Amino acid sequence: MIGCLKIALALAFLSAVADRFGLWGAPGSEGVFWGNFENFVAYTRLINPWFPKVLAAPISYFITGLEIALAILLFTKWKTKEVAFISGLLLLTFAVAMTFSLGPKSAFDYNVFTAAFAAFALYCLLRRRH
Repeated sequence: MIGCLKIALALAFLSAVADRFGLWGAPGSEGVFWGNFENFVAYTRLINPWFPKVLAAPISYFITGLEIALAILLFTKWKTKEVAFISGLLLLTFAVAMTFSLGPKSAFDYNVFTAAFAAFALYCLLRRRH
């Protein structure tokens, strides 16, 4: 079960990153949410209206880099418990931001709460092991 949770979380992160770089298709294509990085920066501004607009691009790059790093680390055995916890915090942050900015439906439609608590479940499973 631990391996499946790690793979599912890693692939979810990589899928979102792939969408930001147009790897799932162009903006407006079926099943594509962003389609390019500019749309992701605009979405970052939308769900984080309390941040100055000038920070949207740096935050977008930071989050994208963090998601890539977490995905890669989830494919390894290095500090998996800590990586799972950080993944849960990141996903929960997304879910809360989406909920306050767009309403709860968006976070539920994209299963962000589910992914967050899957990461926390992974953390708990690993913690129980040690």
